[in-house]
Amino acid sequence: MNWNTLNFAPVMGEKLTLENALSLDFTAANKALDAVNLSDTEEFERFVFAQLKNAGKKYGIGGYLERRAIYRRSEVFATASADFRNIHLGIDIWTNAGAPIFAPLAGKVHSFQDNAGFGNYGPTIILEHELEEKTLFSLYGHLFRKDLEKLQVGQEIQAGDLLCHVGPFPENGDWPPHLHFQLMWDLGGNWGDYPGVAAEKDLEFFKENCPDPNLILGCDIIKHI
Repeated sequence: MNWNTLNFAPVMGEKLTLENALSLDFTAANKALDAVNLSDTEEFERFVFAQLKNAGKKYGIGGYLERRAIYRRSEVFATASADFRNIHLGIDIWTNAGAPIFAPLAGKVHSFQDNAGFGNYGPTIILEHELEEKTLFSLYGHLFRKDLEKLQVGQEIQAGDLLCHVGPFPENGDWPPHLHFQLMWDLGGNWGDYPGVAAEKDLEFFKENCPDPNLILGCDIIKHI
């Protein structure tokens, strides 16, 4: 598929650029994380947004396939060691709660639900798109609960439509406010949910099934990481 020939509406209503976005490092290489109590969401939020304020940026970008240290905060990811999930399959856009989120391309609502629980997605929407005769799914996690209230399965969505909003904690799965944006070719029977983090042993499968969301976002900052 030639992604360069396709046009997408900006997911945050504006292009993510070097001027408005900052790359955030959540790997073990970022030793500043060692001083943060990640299980305290208010402290975690202060850490994230202090970086944005100091850099004068509106958005923080969390990378695709980043091997993260932050998932130790939640038992959602802390399974047996061989299955420990720490590789991020989407792109995170950290910004203020209430920020609007727009559909990047036309499609329909496949499914939605509130994936409640500390460290989970919270309110989640999955859209289904037809893209050059292939079906592509896009997932939007960590939303407001009220964003799910008027949705209907099968509801038609146009590119650029206001879809939802960045949710506040604790209703967003108890995270500092951000959008988890992810693409999938096959949902594998999932409904309103899909793994956003993979274990090392499953990485090749998920890399194939979950293409880089920056193919749609076109975020300048990611090209410079």
